[in-house]
Amino acid sequence: MPVVQLQDVRKVYDTKVAVDRMSFAIEPGTIFGLLGPNGSGKTSSIRMTIGITVPDSGTVRLFDQPFTRTALHRVGYLPEERGLYKKMKVIDQLIFLGELHGLDAATATRRAHTWCERMEITEAIPKKTEELSKGMQQKIQFISTLLHDPDLVIMDEPFSGLDPVNGKLLEETLIDLRRQGKAILFSTHRMDQAERLCDSITLISRGHVVLAGSMREIKQDYPRNRVHLAFDGPSSFLHHPSVESFESHPGHTDIKLRDVPGTLSPDAQPLLAAAVHSGARISRFEIVEPTLEEIFIEKVGNTGLERVEESKVYA
Repeated sequence: MPVVQLQDVRKVYDTKVAVDRMSFAIEPGTIFGLLGPNGSGKTSSIRMTIGITVPDSGTVRLFDQPFTRTALHRVGYLPEERGLYKKMKVIDQLIFLGELHGLDAATATRRAHTWCERMEITEAIPKKTEELSKGMQQKIQFISTLLHDPDLVIMDEPFSGLDPVNGKLLEETLIDLRRQGKAILFSTHRMDQAERLCDSITLISRGHVVLAGSMREIKQDYPRNRVHLAFDGPSSFLHHPSVESFESHPGHTDIKLRDVPGTLSPDAQPLLAAAVHSGARISRFEIVEPTLEEIFIEKVGNTGLERVEESKVYA
């Protein structure tokens, strides 16, 4: 039974089509990625999912029922636009937000302390929000999203403002929530994060779905035509006829093999033989599948990743 189901949802602001015939479903115990560049329609889709805005056409279902506001008691939402009370102490703020979701003060207090310990910010509990760094404020809002133990967790660009250490902590928490059977809608323009976390994705550009399915299904449709190579010595073999292009980086080289008609994945062995024959010392030769970012660029072009953010009403 899908926790979330959008069917042919459309939203237009004035003459701007923000979302056009969007459809997707999210099952319990999965992380679903709603992906695309800024201004592609991700936030508009989320707002319709939780009733902030109403679709012009199409249907939204939560927990296998037509959308109702009572269903939101089972939803935790972290918006892209952060909103905490700057003068309020962290603990008072978390208790207040917990009570808004139906918790009593004692339960909210206990859960707030547990989550602050888990997110490694117990020192922030007695402080005012304005005394905290941007990253710590982000973690406080993350905690407020989960305090009432929602069955559906919706996070719009949750890693914004987090350093790599805290980003990893957040990733581990999302994975644990998935193990608990929570459904997670994770919106981002960061393809690398989505590739690590998501079970399935819907990738959108300018309000249109350009790619959808499980990560495994999507990757199976694309050739394993990349080679990750680390070597010392001559590099003349990089101009072998089997090589379409390559990019050299400190410590390694990424190679794209030339497509061979009639086969999905070209044979990398001739390149390996040429490298050995040239006298290069190979320390790593790995055939890899294309990244999600490479797939996206192939689908929508570089402009899709380079678009500047549009007005928030259309985001």
